[in-house]
Amino acid sequence: MNQILDKRELAPRIKEIVVYNPKIASKVKAGQFIVVRVCEEGERIPLTVADWDREKGTITIVFQEVGVSTYKLGKLEDGDVITDMVGPLGNPSEIGLFGTVVCVGGGVRIPAIYPITRELKKAGNKVISIIGARSKESLIYEEEMMKVSDELRITTDDGSKGRKGFVSDELRDLLQSGLKVNRVITVGPAIMMKVCAEITRPYNIKTIASLNPIMVCGMGMCGACRVEVAGKTRFVCFEGPEFDAHEVNFDVLLMRLNAYKAEEQVALKKFLEEGVRSHANQKES
Repeated sequence: MNQILDKRELAPRIKEIVVYNPKIASKVKAGQFIVVRVCEEGERIPLTVADWDREKGTITIVFQEVGVSTYKLGKLEDGDVITDMVGPLGNPSEIGLFGTVVCVGGGVRIPAIYPITRELKKAGNKVISIIGARSKESLIYEEEMMKVSDELRITTDDGSKGRKGFVSDELRDLLQSGLKVNRVITVGPAIMMKVCAEITRPYNIKTIASLNPIMVCGMGMCGACRVEVAGKTRFVCFEGPEFDAHEVNFDVLLMRLNAYKAEEQVALKKFLEEGVRSHANQKES
C-alpha cells in the first residue's frame, strides 16, 4: 500500500508519481483530493488526484517542490512507500451536460483540472481548455489536455509557447468574441482564479473555482482550510474544494495563503542546508 510504482519529472521541480492504493483508486472521482504524510514526523499535505486506474489500483498525483514536505516527497523513488495517504476527500466535481464549457488551468494545477475536463467531455460537452505557465519549460500536461478537449489554447508569461500573457487574457478574448459559454471551471493559483472570476462576472456565466487553502486535517476538525464564500465561513476540505467563484472572497484566501510564507522559507532553507552538509560529510567519510 502507498508504494510508488512510477515517477517522472514533468518540469523543473514538478514531479508526477503513480502510487499503488487500490482503496482510494476504487472510489476517487474528478475534483477530489488526498492528504499525504511523507514520513512519521512529516506534515499533512493535500494533493489533488490527477488520474487513477481502478483495475490496477493506482492513483496519480502531481506536485511542485516548494516546501520541506514536497521536497521529501520528490526524493522518493520507485519502490519507496509513502507513510500515510488518506482519501478520497472533498466533493467530486459537478459533471453534467452544460453545453460549452471552458476549463482554465494554471501552472502546477493543470493536472488537477485534467480529470474534470475528461469527465465533462465524456458527458457530451464541447470543451475549450486554456492552460498556462510561466514558460514553455514549465508547461505540463499539454498532451493530456489536448486529448480530452475539443480545443486547446496555450499561454506563457514569456511568450515561449502559445500566446504571450496569462490564461485570463485568453479567457477575456474568448468571451469578447461572442461565443456562448455555459460554464467556466478554473483551477490554479488563487490570483489567477480571482481574475478569471472577475472576467466572467459581467457575462453572468456560472464559474467554478477549485480552492487550495492551507489544510491540515482534511476532515473539517482543525479549521485551517476555512474560506469566506457568500459572506459565510466555509471549510474547503469537506464543503469544497469547488465553490461558485463569484461568491469567493479571494482577498481573504490570498491573505491566509501568505500567512506562513516566512516560516516555510526558513524551514526549507534549513532543510536544504542540512542536506548539503550531510552530502559533504558522506563524501569525506
